[in-house]
Amino acid sequence: MTLETKITKAVLSAIKHLENSRRSVTEDNENLLANQVWKASAEVEYALFLFSILRQNEQSHSWKVDLKSKEFEVAAVITSTQELFQKAKTSFENGDLLEAHKKIWMARGYLLKVQNILEKKHK
Repeated sequence: MTLETKITKAVLSAIKHLENSRRSVTEDNENLLANQVWKASAEVEYALFLFSILRQNEQSHSWKVDLKSKEFEVAAVITSTQELFQKAKTSFENGDLLEAHKKIWMARGYLLKVQNILEKKHK
Protein backbone atom coordinates (compact mmCIF):
# COMPACT_ATOMS: atom_id res chain seq x y z
CA MET A 1 0.00 0.00 0.00
CA THR A 2 1.40 3.41 -0.96
CA LEU A 3 1.90 6.28 1.47
CA GLU A 4 -0.75 8.23 -0.43
CA THR A 5 -3.27 5.43 0.07
CA LYS A 6 -2.44 5.19 3.77
CA ILE A 7 -2.88 8.95 4.20
CA THR A 8 -6.23 8.83 2.42
CA LYS A 9 -7.38 5.94 4.62
CA ALA A 10 -6.31 7.80 7.78
CA VAL A 11 -8.19 10.94 6.70
CA LEU A 12 -11.33 8.96 5.84
CA SER A 13 -11.14 7.18 9.19
CA ALA A 14 -10.76 10.51 11.02
CA ILE A 15 -13.81 11.86 9.19
CA LYS A 16 -15.81 8.80 10.28
CA HIS A 17 -14.76 9.24 13.89
CA LEU A 18 -15.74 12.91 13.77
CA GLU A 19 -19.16 12.00 12.39
CA ASN A 20 -19.56 9.68 15.38
CA SER A 21 -18.38 12.41 17.73
CA ARG A 22 -20.97 14.85 16.36
CA ARG A 23 -23.67 12.28 17.06
CA SER A 24 -22.37 11.86 20.60
CA VAL A 25 -22.67 15.64 21.13
CA THR A 26 -26.34 15.56 20.18
CA GLU A 27 -26.84 12.52 22.44
CA ASP A 28 -24.95 14.32 25.24
CA ASN A 29 -22.57 11.36 25.62
CA GLU A 30 -19.25 12.88 26.71
CA ASN A 31 -17.45 9.55 27.07
CA LEU A 32 -18.22 8.58 23.49
CA LEU A 33 -17.34 12.10 22.35
CA ALA A 34 -13.94 11.97 24.03
CA ASN A 35 -13.28 8.49 22.66
CA GLN A 36 -14.16 9.43 19.07
CA VAL A 37 -12.15 12.67 19.20
CA TRP A 38 -9.18 10.71 20.54
CA LYS A 39 -9.46 8.19 17.69
CA ALA A 40 -9.73 10.98 15.10
CA SER A 41 -6.67 12.62 16.64
CA ALA A 42 -4.72 9.37 16.41
CA GLU A 43 -5.57 9.13 12.69
CA VAL A 44 -4.45 12.74 12.19
CA GLU A 45 -1.12 12.11 13.88
CA TYR A 46 -0.61 9.05 11.70
CA ALA A 47 -1.45 11.02 8.54
CA LEU A 48 0.96 13.79 9.55
CA PHE A 49 3.67 11.22 10.22
CA LEU A 50 3.12 9.76 6.75
CA PHE A 51 3.26 13.25 5.26
CA SER A 52 6.62 13.78 6.97
CA ILE A 53 7.92 10.67 5.22
CA LEU A 54 6.32 11.56 1.90
CA ARG A 55 7.66 15.11 1.95
CA GLN A 56 10.94 14.48 3.78
CA ASN A 57 13.04 16.33 1.20
CA GLU A 58 10.90 19.44 1.36
CA GLN A 59 10.94 22.29 3.83
CA SER A 60 8.85 21.61 6.93
CA HIS A 61 6.01 23.92 7.84
CA SER A 62 4.08 24.76 10.95
CA TRP A 63 0.73 26.43 10.44
CA LYS A 64 -0.95 28.39 13.20
CA VAL A 65 -4.46 27.56 14.31
CA ASP A 66 -6.40 30.54 15.63
CA LEU A 67 -9.32 29.46 17.79
CA LYS A 68 -10.43 31.50 20.76
CA SER A 69 -11.30 29.21 23.69
CA LYS A 70 -14.00 31.54 24.97
CA GLU A 71 -15.85 31.40 21.63
CA PHE A 72 -15.62 27.65 21.54
CA GLU A 73 -18.48 25.26 20.84
CA VAL A 74 -17.41 21.64 20.53
CA ALA A 75 -19.95 20.73 17.85
CA ALA A 76 -19.04 23.74 15.68
CA VAL A 77 -15.32 23.01 15.89
CA ILE A 78 -15.89 19.34 15.05
CA THR A 79 -17.85 20.43 11.98
CA SER A 80 -15.03 22.82 10.99
CA THR A 81 -12.53 20.00 11.47
CA GLN A 82 -14.54 17.71 9.19
CA GLU A 83 -14.58 20.46 6.55
CA LEU A 84 -10.81 20.77 6.81
CA PHE A 85 -10.46 17.02 6.30
CA GLN A 86 -12.72 17.14 3.24
CA LYS A 87 -10.64 20.01 1.79
CA ALA A 88 -7.45 18.11 2.58
CA LYS A 89 -8.77 15.03 0.82
CA THR A 90 -9.69 17.10 -2.27
CA SER A 91 -6.29 18.83 -2.29
CA PHE A 92 -4.56 15.49 -1.92
CA GLU A 93 -6.56 13.99 -4.80
CA ASN A 94 -5.65 17.02 -6.94
CA GLY A 95 -1.96 16.51 -6.20
CA ASP A 96 -1.59 19.59 -4.00
CA LEU A 97 0.33 17.91 -1.18
CA LEU A 98 1.32 21.14 0.54
CA GLU A 99 -2.29 22.33 0.83
CA ALA A 100 -3.47 18.89 1.98
CA HIS A 101 -0.71 18.81 4.60
CA LYS A 102 -1.68 22.30 5.78
CA LYS A 103 -5.37 21.40 6.15
CA ILE A 104 -4.57 18.25 8.11
CA TRP A 105 -2.17 20.20 10.34
CA MET A 106 -4.90 22.76 11.02
CA ALA A 107 -7.42 19.99 11.75
CA ARG A 108 -4.95 18.61 14.28
CA GLY A 109 -4.93 21.97 16.07
CA TYR A 110 -8.73 22.00 16.19
CA LEU A 111 -8.82 18.50 17.64
CA LEU A 112 -6.26 19.44 20.28
CA LYS A 113 -8.53 22.32 21.32
CA VAL A 114 -11.51 19.97 21.59
CA GLN A 115 -9.46 17.55 23.68
CA ASN A 116 -8.30 20.39 25.92
CA ILE A 117 -11.87 21.56 26.54
CA LEU A 118 -13.06 18.00 27.25
CA GLU A 119 -10.18 17.48 29.67
CA LYS A 120 -11.02 20.69 31.53
CA LYS A 121 -14.64 19.57 31.87
CA HIS A 122 -13.55 16.36 33.59
CA LYS A 123 -11.48 18.18 36.20
